[in-house]
Formats: sequence, C-alpha cells, structure tokens
Amino acid sequence: MTTLQVHIAEGVATFTLNRPEARNAIDADMKTQFAHWVPRIAADDTVRALVLTGAGGTFCAGGDLRGMAQVRAGMTPDGWRERMKEFQPWLRALIELDRPVIAAVDGAAYGAGFGLALAADFVLASPRARFCLSFMRVGLGPDFGAMYTLPRVVGVQRAKELMLSAREVDAEEALHLGIAMEIVPPDALLARAQALAASFAGASALAVRFIKQDVAQSLASDVPTMLALEAEHQARCFDTDYQADAVQRFLERQPPRFRWPGGG
Repeated sequence: MTTLQVHIAEGVATFTLNRPEARNAIDADMKTQFAHWVPRIAADDTVRALVLTGAGGTFCAGGDLRGMAQVRAGMTPDGWRERMKEFQPWLRALIELDRPVIAAVDGAAYGAGFGLALAADFVLASPRARFCLSFMRVGLGPDFGAMYTLPRVVGVQRAKELMLSAREVDAEEALHLGIAMEIVPPDALLARAQALAASFAGASALAVRFIKQDVAQSLASDVPTMLALEAEHQARCFDTDYQADAVQRFLERQPPRFRWPGGG
C-alpha cells in the first residue's frame, strides 16, 4: 500500500495521504513519495492544479512521532538538521508551484499536517476540521514551512500565539482567521476541491503563474517593484492568444473560458 496515492485526470492531480491507521502521519516513506511526485507535477504542463487530501476522515496528524523516537537515539543536532533539509526541496517546490494548490482538510491537520495545508493556496475545511501547530507540546518549533506561511496568512501576532500556545483551532475559527477559505460538508469536500482545481483548466496558465509569483514577492517588496512587475507581467499576458480570445468572447457576450465555480 502506497503512503501517498496519486491520481491525475483531466488536468487535476490529487495527492491522498494514505496512512489512515496512523491518522496519515507523515513518515519517511511518505516524504520519499512527495519528493518523487512534486517535481513531476511541476514539470507536467498538462496538470493545471493540485489537490491535497487525506484518507479515512483525517487530513494529517503531523509527523510520525514513533519513527522520530526510533531515530532520535544517537542523533546529533547536525544529523537532525540534515535530516530536516532532506524534505525541504520538495516542500519548497510545493509552496512555489506555479499552479493552484487546494487542500481539502477533514479532521485533524496537526503539526506538519497544518504546515502542509498552509502550503496550499486555498484551504477548504469540513466542519470537523481541526488545525493545531502542536510542536510546543513536544518541545519543538514549527517546521514544514509554517514559519514562512502562517504569518502571511494570519499576521505576525496571531502566528506567534498559535505557535506558542499550540492550541487547537476549529473550522469556524479557521475561517475567521483566514486559514480556511470555505467550510464544506464532509461528503462534498473533495468534490468541491476538485471542482475548484478543474476550473483552472480554462484559465490562462501564464496569468495564474504570475499572480502566484507576484503575490508571494509583494510581501517582501516595495511599491515601485510591484508596479514594474504588474506592467511587465500584464504585457506578457496581453501578448497571448488566450487574452485576445478572452476579450473577443467578452465583446461577443460568449461564456468565458475560465469561471470560478459556485460555492459547494
């Protein structure tokens, strides 16, 4: 049984964390699977969006603490540092993927699981979703990119509070804080995520790429830089058949090729 099931159909890739007996805790094999598949999705232009989900009513309970305890004996700080660096290339590639990433979170998204959800552009949560940066409970600071992603989602003060308190956030609070974009019934959650993903098959891939890149850069940039990027990237999008067709469709009152699907 593979710990990461991958399904690709009609321009949508779906990654299903598949260790339901361990609440989809991320172990070494699952990291290896991510390292194998994320670069392949990044290199496949036919994939227009990626969905992350978990099997068995849980998104991801975090890192595999049992596996961590087994390797801890005799592990030096340098060894642990190098162990962490092993998974960072694929995680960075996931965060920087030039196509939309949608996390469908049902049940627990704890520790590294919360970090994995934050790597997505959009988080859809079921009413029973629970988010927690639980690292302080085991004497660690957050990883899986949360130090980068969470302050950008909720702001600096709230990020510190969630990291230092290691408290649980339910679906309603996650929606209020901006962690979740929508709350969707459990039986409709994956279908809603895949519908959002499928909608990007009709979008301008170039515009999507520039929007993701520019938003990421804007948080560490200045007004002149962003105005220059807007001009450069809009000019490059303007010089495409897609943009000409989109304008013609508008003028002729035809349905657009890209339309964000209605709420689930």
